[in-house]
Amino acid sequence: MLKSARKKDTRDKDPEGRMPLGEHLRELRNRLAKAVLGIVLVSIAAAFFYKDIIAFFTDPILHAVGCKSSFAELARQESGTCARIVLNGLLTPFTLALKVSLMVGVIGASPIWLYQLWAFIAPGLHQNEKKYARAFVAAGFPLFLGGAFAAYKMLPTMSRVLLDFSPADLDNQLPLDDLLDLITRMVLVFGLSFEMPLLLVMLNLTGVLSGRRMLGWWRGMILGITCFAAIATPSTDPVSMLALAGPIWVLYFGAAAFSVLNDRRKERAEESGPADDEASDLDLTPEDIAGTESVPAGRTMPEQSTGGQDRINGYDDVT
Repeated sequence: MLKSARKKDTRDKDPEGRMPLGEHLRELRNRLAKAVLGIVLVSIAAAFFYKDIIAFFTDPILHAVGCKSSFAELARQESGTCARIVLNGLLTPFTLALKVSLMVGVIGASPIWLYQLWAFIAPGLHQNEKKYARAFVAAGFPLFLGGAFAAYKMLPTMSRVLLDFSPADLDNQLPLDDLLDLITRMVLVFGLSFEMPLLLVMLNLTGVLSGRRMLGWWRGMILGITCFAAIATPSTDPVSMLALAGPIWVLYFGAAAFSVLNDRRKERAEESGPADDEASDLDLTPEDIAGTESVPAGRTMPEQSTGGQDRINGYDDVT
């Protein structure tokens, strides 16, 4: 019974993935339900460990700028700035636990909802578009993780530099919810900035941007990346700026080198011509017609001649 139903469903499916609008909406509803369910399950699991998750993000900052001395000892020190991470409000711990759990749920369940998104749009893509999309996802996720890791390693140095602007012998109180918002923004900015070379490669693969033109922009790109890094990093020290700009410079020149090699490969493929099992390109450019040739028009009604009399349609034409 189930086997026959499966065969019927397989037979009814369009091989090109076409379906009515109602079927599209039902599939979208099912995909969204599975994605939301995955996020909820991961968020519930993260709720049991949200304190450990908060400690994972805040411990490096606290170790870099945390108070380890009493106020009397700090007053006798010539220099030094410390900070305490605090919570403000009665409901803040509960809302913070929900916020952290949901954030971890969205990130942790990313393979689930990314797959559901892919399964929804894949039937409408051509084979080469599917290949490019798989490559984009396969390379984009590690690049995003690399940018997030760079932001995580930079946070202690950035915090120490920012707190050095505080007057001496003062205790800095850092609200935990504001601190987590800052960490989230840093992770997103760094992660998305590492995706820029991948975007350039995709533009080259689709024929929009050539590698030679990409290399011609190197001066402007270095200046633009440097200005972006200076704006994206909250601290004013050059170490944090270079920690963001340096890897993007390397990725940019790597993308340009890949694009140049890909352009050369395309040129060699065009020079060698199509393979034995490939059809040659047709030149469909319209050409001008040199002149027109006159064609005599035939009589609409055939004329038959019998005995000096014209016969039309079998009847004598008597005049």
